Amino acid sequence: MKYSWEYKLQCVENYKTGKEIVYPSGISRARFRNKITVWVRLYDLHGIDGLKHRQFNKVWSKEERFELVARVMAGESCMSVAMEAGISDGQLYQWVRKYKLEGYDGLELRKQGRPRKEPKPMKKEIEDNELTPSEKEEFKLLKRRLEYLEAENAYLKKAKALEITRKAQIAKKNQNRQK
Repeated sequence: MKYSWEYKLQCVENYKTGKEIVYPSGISRARFRNKITVWVRLYDLHGIDGLKHRQFNKVWSKEERFELVARVMAGESCMSVAMEAGISDGQLYQWVRKYKLEGYDGLELRKQGRPRKEPKPMKKEIEDNELTPSEKEEFKLLKRRLEYLEAENAYLKKAKALEITRKAQIAKKNQNRQK
């Protein structure tokens, strides 16, 4: 459930002054009290802006992620580091977990979404300067062999099509003779 920043501010002010807070329906009192304590901490750290919703998602670089993870690994709490950075503690926990499993490279941004159906395109041409002279010669021979096999395949297809048409013509003649 999302709350407006005005409502959050009112709850924080009521909490700080000791006034009664009206709990919304659909959420337990304990859970809502935890939300209010988080809002109070955000208000203390960032002021009113800490209670406002973010208008965009910031893209964190590998280095920025590492700085936050290093602070957590040094002993600071995940919640306090996340609040200061303005992110959720769950997100920071994910970064810490990835760092522990994969190291520094685990913090790299990865492409998201469903993988492509078609395979990645193959290298179009092999450059000559990458091949040794014997590999170049073998490559030329294989190219010639491929051209020969493609021509033979085309010839066999045409021969098969010709044979099918001849059989059809013979069958048609036999049918006409029987009538």
